Amino acid sequence: MRRVKHTSRDIRTANRYEVLRHIIAESPTSRQELAAVTGLSLATVATLVGELLELRMITEVGFEDSAGGRPRGLVAVHASGGALIGVDIAETYVHVELFDLALNVLARAEEDMRPGENRPEQVVGQVAAAVGAVVAQAGIEGARVLGVGVSVPGQVDRATGIAEYAPNWDWHDVPLLRLLSEHIAYPLYLDNPLRACAVAEQWFGAARGRGDTVVVNLGTGVGAGLALGGGLHRGVSNSAGEWGHTTLVLDGRLCHCGNHGCVETYVGAPGIMLNLRELSPQSPLLHPEDQTATVDALARGLADGDPVAVKVVRDTARYIGAGIANLVNLLNPELVVLSSWVARRLGEPLLTEVREAVRRHALGRPFAATEIVLSPIPTDPVCLGAATFALEGALRSVGLRNTGRAGRTAPASR
Repeated sequence: MRRVKHTSRDIRTANRYEVLRHIIAESPTSRQELAAVTGLSLATVATLVGELLELRMITEVGFEDSAGGRPRGLVAVHASGGALIGVDIAETYVHVELFDLALNVLARAEEDMRPGENRPEQVVGQVAAAVGAVVAQAGIEGARVLGVGVSVPGQVDRATGIAEYAPNWDWHDVPLLRLLSEHIAYPLYLDNPLRACAVAEQWFGAARGRGDTVVVNLGTGVGAGLALGGGLHRGVSNSAGEWGHTTLVLDGRLCHCGNHGCVETYVGAPGIMLNLRELSPQSPLLHPEDQTATVDALARGLADGDPVAVKVVRDTARYIGAGIANLVNLLNPELVVLSSWVARRLGEPLLTEVREAVRRHALGRPFAATEIVLSPIPTDPVCLGAATFALEGALRSVGLRNTGRAGRTAPASR
């Protein structure tokens, strides 16, 4: 594995991104406040703010008093200065959202993905259709779209735009961004839903202003986005967080990855369906061909006190809690966030059972230091996080655009 060398341009891009992130989160704000929160010098912040003003990503909005000194100039995000698109490719749907630069949602589109319709060319067609739909809905000019962030399950290579391995689809080395670039004219940036959800929580969710955080994604597949030391923890091959493929039960259920007893086989949506089928094969809560309908039925059953629903969710929470306890003992995070659609649908009853299970399995000291919460993000956190990858990519390409070399739609993300 080659070592990545960070150039002065990389550092400048990272600083520009960090300054813009805080402006979006805290608009309006002053250069002095930005220097304090980022740890950069005031001179560096002033330079970066000047660049963002030139790019029309932010704007001057007046002054504030500064305790007897000169009034401080305030800046805010220029929401209409561009548009960003976030794409959430999941095992059962493609969800696309278009945002302004303040990351407010302007348009949404969704394409259902039926079983057997997950060949790369089919997925690409669905993504292209949904991207076209949100641009049309928002009524914006294509030139205003700064980029499209694409999240795809499994292991991805951000630099080459290749979906290296998606076990639930048996994808291997799919050149996803190249295929998408044949249908989508905007700059494209690829990553994984674990990273997308972690970034979304850092920007607008439970992890904002917090320390080390683990974002546990509970959907068809499961995993853990890691926000450690103030930034995303990716690992040497951008594969960190594959918690769903750690072993929970020795010689347990067969997983799509080829191993047995993985966390995902007990707490992902198909695993929850199997938990229900093993407990009550004829339960009316079970919709054999529809995991979303099954989880929705369990959520309604919980609200009604249905004993089968209560037992299934409690058993599932025990598995989740045992797995999270391992993360708590290993990483000692300040915060664990339950995210994605299964967590959102099962809600507080699941959270209560998970907290109790983690308490039973984790060591006392790290458990006492960890807060476990549901994600407060009301929209799709994967789309939101994917849009920030497009924003990061747009900032990285500023220098290339200024020299007239931008415009390539294939991978530009590090």
